[in-house]
Amino acid sequence: MARPAAPALPAARGHPRAGTHPAPDVIARIKDRYGRLSPAEQSVADTVLADVRGVVEESNAAIAARAGVSEPTVTRFCRTIGCSGVRDFKLQLARSLVVGEIYLAPERHPPATDSGMPPYWHSILTEAHAALNEVERQLDPAAIEATSEILSQARHVAAFGLGGSSSALAEEVQTRLIRYGTGVTALRDPYLARMTVATWRPGDALVTISASGRTREAIETVDIARRYGAATIAICPPGSELAQAADIVLGVQVPEYPDTLTPSASRFALLAVIDLMAAATGYRLGDTARENLRRIKYDTLSRRPGSVLEPLGD
Repeated sequence: MARPAAPALPAARGHPRAGTHPAPDVIARIKDRYGRLSPAEQSVADTVLADVRGVVEESNAAIAARAGVSEPTVTRFCRTIGCSGVRDFKLQLARSLVVGEIYLAPERHPPATDSGMPPYWHSILTEAHAALNEVERQLDPAAIEATSEILSQARHVAAFGLGGSSSALAEEVQTRLIRYGTGVTALRDPYLARMTVATWRPGDALVTISASGRTREAIETVDIARRYGAATIAICPPGSELAQAADIVLGVQVPEYPDTLTPSASRFALLAVIDLMAAATGYRLGDTARENLRRIKYDTLSRRPGSVLEPLGD
């Protein structure tokens, strides 16, 4: 009796299975496969990475001349990294420019400050100050007051954010409001967010955070919440699609500083908006908020040595 064929073993880690599609990011493919390219193909890769936009706009012959190789070598390079040819390669390369050339160019640090501090000192601290100034200039105090009235009376509150910064800020909303006794939940999963707001009624409130105001899942969740009568507050750029979908907009737009290695300046602005929103809610709750804070402090300090008064807000 013939022995059944052994099952196929999975492909080794780090090597794609035969027949799978290559990663769509052609820049990443060039960098990942660079060590396995021939010296001539590496010359083409160096030419591409040094001037992506120029290569997109040049002919095959011009690319070959800049790399110091033959035209067939350029074609072979394109196929080696998973493209059907030079035309397909240039189309994929053009898409990579949508992300932004700032990530492809060699790092150009901002000039050192007069005090001799390192360049990122300016990137972080100066841009943080600028972001806070933009909040003070752009944010409407009436919108903050209207938001605090909703949150102070809401039956359920949820804070929703996707991505590294917005999801962390959703948890910050939870941390700020829960101290006042507000029933608030931080949501970071889009499906759970949709499920949550689909069970809501008038008297519930959704706070959605988005630095771009274009996150499709956030906009859809706001639409569902409004459909069932819940109040919706958006912390996002004014005029964005998310801003247009929400009942109340806590809007601020902060330009980004061109230093790829530092955090987004908009994070400082969004955090300031959250603090203002939370403080306004605390003031509106008044004695109830103070009593809840007193309880938190009592139970926290009673388990720590010493009698030094720690920050009141945390």
